[in-house]
Amino acid sequence: MYLLIGVSIQNYVAIFMNKYELAKKINELEGLTNDEKSELIKLLRSQKKYGLVWEDKPEDAEQRMVNEQPVLVEVPERAILSDDAEAPNHILIEGDNLEALTALSYTHTGKIDVIYIDPPYNTGNKDFVYNDSFVDKENGYRHSMWLSFMNKRLKIAKNLLSEKGVIFISIDDNEQAQLKMLCDEIFGEGNYVGSLPRVTKKSGKAHSDDIARNHDYVLVFSKCSGLEFNGIPSDAKGFDNQDEFVTIRGKYKVNQTLDYDSLWYNPTMDFPLVVDGIEYYPGGSKEKHIARHSGEHTPKDWVWRWSQAKFEFGLANGFVVFKKGRNGVRIYTKTYLNASIEKNDKGEYYVEYKDRSTKMSSLIFVENEYSNDNAKKELGQCLNANAFDFPKPTSLIKKLMSLSMVKNSTILDFFAGSGTTLHATMQLNAEDGGHRRCILATNNENGICENVTYERNRRVIQGYTTSKGEEVPGLTHNNLRYYRTKFVPRDKTTKNLRDLMTLSTDMLCIRNDAYTEKPFAGKNINKNIARYFESSNGQKRMLVIYREEAIAAIVELIKQVCEAEAEKARGVGEAKNEDCSNGAKKKLLVYVFSPNGYAYDDEFEDVAEYISLCAMPDAVLNAYRRVLPKKHQVQLLDDVAEETDSEARTVEESDLFQNQTYTMAASEIKDNREGGDE
Repeated sequence: MYLLIGVSIQNYVAIFMNKYELAKKINELEGLTNDEKSELIKLLRSQKKYGLVWEDKPEDAEQRMVNEQPVLVEVPERAILSDDAEAPNHILIEGDNLEALTALSYTHTGKIDVIYIDPPYNTGNKDFVYNDSFVDKENGYRHSMWLSFMNKRLKIAKNLLSEKGVIFISIDDNEQAQLKMLCDEIFGEGNYVGSLPRVTKKSGKAHSDDIARNHDYVLVFSKCSGLEFNGIPSDAKGFDNQDEFVTIRGKYKVNQTLDYDSLWYNPTMDFPLVVDGIEYYPGGSKEKHIARHSGEHTPKDWVWRWSQAKFEFGLANGFVVFKKGRNGVRIYTKTYLNASIEKNDKGEYYVEYKDRSTKMSSLIFVENEYSNDNAKKELGQCLNANAFDFPKPTSLIKKLMSLSMVKNSTILDFFAGSGTTLHATMQLNAEDGGHRRCILATNNENGICENVTYERNRRVIQGYTTSKGEEVPGLTHNNLRYYRTKFVPRDKTTKNLRDLMTLSTDMLCIRNDAYTEKPFAGKNINKNIARYFESSNGQKRMLVIYREEAIAAIVELIKQVCEAEAEKARGVGEAKNEDCSNGAKKKLLVYVFSPNGYAYDDEFEDVAEYISLCAMPDAVLNAYRRVLPKKHQVQLLDDVAEETDSEARTVEESDLFQNQTYTMAASEIKDNREGGDE
């Protein structure tokens, strides 16, 4: 009976959806225990009014991650590094994108500003691989497999997005409807921004049976409501005049009189203006002005568009022009291409300089420059081969990225394919002076990551020669770092713990854009205790501490070095609270590996002005705890103390300060070891 009632609830809800009335009836049922009634009400509440239903299909990558932790390992021989210290660092990850996304979630949750993806369209023509097998048109679970596949990845993608982040997804009619509903569920219907049709091929697809299919779509969703896009630069047509302000305001047009007879009549906007002793009235007549003020006016009648205060400001700042016509002299206003009159919070008028723009049209991508034809030409010129089916053009990705308000944004593409997103990022940075960083992820099926994605962007950075012999200069002010996904077993062993800490440190380097490992202020630190990293320009600095028992010694080192540098800075007129390393402005970032996630504010109090104590990302902390041996203090501290003592002896004569640091650390570790296992 209980099961039958449960099925009936599902059917009833599906038809009528009156959950309140049905819950009342459940409570009135006889022959059921309170627990059974409670379970039925839970079932009732779990039913959705509207949404997608699909069968979840486990993936091989999912199954593997149950017992193993995905991480990222750099392939240093593939790194392409610029001589420019300010060059942005771009990341290419080779591996299953579910593994890559999971690894990125350790360090980049809430850090990604823009996501663009071009997932498989699930056409049935060997474009969608699920668990190492192509999904064909005849597979009855084709849509379920695709939805399950996308659901897992989009949920992680949402968490990676910043609060003002946006995701763009290319898709066609095979899954467009399903994808829209899936994204409504994940991101929320209120965060749907729009659907942008894109011309794929002007002539249409040759294999179309009925209507020539010559477009796909870009679906746009935001992380939260209130997303702001850059406008599209306005056409300068009509801005034909120029004056002494042309260099800063651009050209202007005169297309509006200051007085209108089609505005709602307001006597406060019907007043005389006196310029050089001449009086001007709305409509040009003093007599009619007087009559209007006595009540002889229509609902809409002659008034000024501007208040007297705004007129006086506009006149003084060149926004007003007088023109003689058949009915005498009239007052006109200038509309500049790159300037306008605005009012601040105090009610004061000022000139605001800006690029005039309009809202993006949903038909922005219907021009042929955004088609696949152009994309194939781009890729073919770069690689001198037709290496990838259905690539997207850089023009599409650049236009989407240019809508972002931030020029130093972090961009992610986890269906990287031929690597168009990185190519477009580097081009856009070169065009507008931005400092965008791009992260790509793709598998290496048929060598695509190594031979297409990487090779294409290597050539873009270093320069290449087209098949026609044309030399294309490289976008040399870029760094590209190559990573592969790797797994650390979740077994609680010392080796797994060490591997996880080392590889997590590499991912913290990605998070903080600080990749170069160096001695700290010229002092080598035992790598089993801590490691120090800097960005190429020295502006970002990071210290990762592995042994909390050595914090006191490391704090002393930070204090000595930073105080010395601060004193030196004060000698050249720098402020005391500036970073202590070579005059850099940013504080030293400090991470501490600890099973309890303790904040350590008190321990670092003496150097608080020099550092920023960072919380270990939750995912990293949880992974660390999973592999931490129960007897970690006995097992690890013995190893570390032995290594520390050994290294201290080897540096005793070469660097006394270093020796003192290590000796202190080793002593503290031994003291802790003797105290027993907690």
